Amino acid sequence: MTGVPSALLRAIGQLGDRAVLAIVAKSMAITLAIFAALALALWELLGWAAEHYAAGYGAAGAALGLVLGVVAAWLLFRFVALAVVQFFADEIVLAVERRHYPQAAASARTIPFREELANSLAALARAVLVNLVALPVGLVLLVTGVGTALWFWAVNAWLLGRELQDMAWLRHAHSPGAPPPMSGGTRFLLGGAIAALLLVPFANLLAPVIGAAAATHLVQRRKGVGNGA
Repeated sequence: MTGVPSALLRAIGQLGDRAVLAIVAKSMAITLAIFAALALALWELLGWAAEHYAAGYGAAGAALGLVLGVVAAWLLFRFVALAVVQFFADEIVLAVERRHYPQAAASARTIPFREELANSLAALARAVLVNLVALPVGLVLLVTGVGTALWFWAVNAWLLGRELQDMAWLRHAHSPGAPPPMSGGTRFLLGGAIAALLLVPFANLLAPVIGAAAATHLVQRRKGVGNGA
């Protein structure tokens, strides 16, 4: 057993903690604010494109613009939510460690603001780049009906597994080359579960926080740290 279901349940169980609630509130507010700004910019861009390049296409052009806007919104939300939570990852991991793994919390390093920002931006850039590279395959798989959805789920499961592991592990990686304790299979299963949650309305606002907390449990268990609660 990889321990992923147990880690997810424990992460969900800690959502009511005051420290975690504060992080959830901050990350949700910032995510929604950024997403609203991006959605407004995208709407203006689509309006400009329709006026200049699709004026003669009528209803078909409007429908295509709407579809493209919805798809772009769906993709952007995941990227933005993950990048914001990456920025607050240190606080999420610390809240879980203080409750369940106090010895690990005491020995962890504090990640500087500059490093947190760099990690967040790198995660966002990696997610966008990998999804763009995967896009041609997804378009080819449209003929299968479900192939495109499964392809992007698998791609983002791999991405999310890596990012969530880093959120929980970097505080304990005291040397740049230190190998992370989670296996590739565990990372993929965790990333797959969170990628699925990101598709569920309202749950997608909590999914990155749940993922970071679950990753903390998985990392600490594989390090052999005793459970404090």
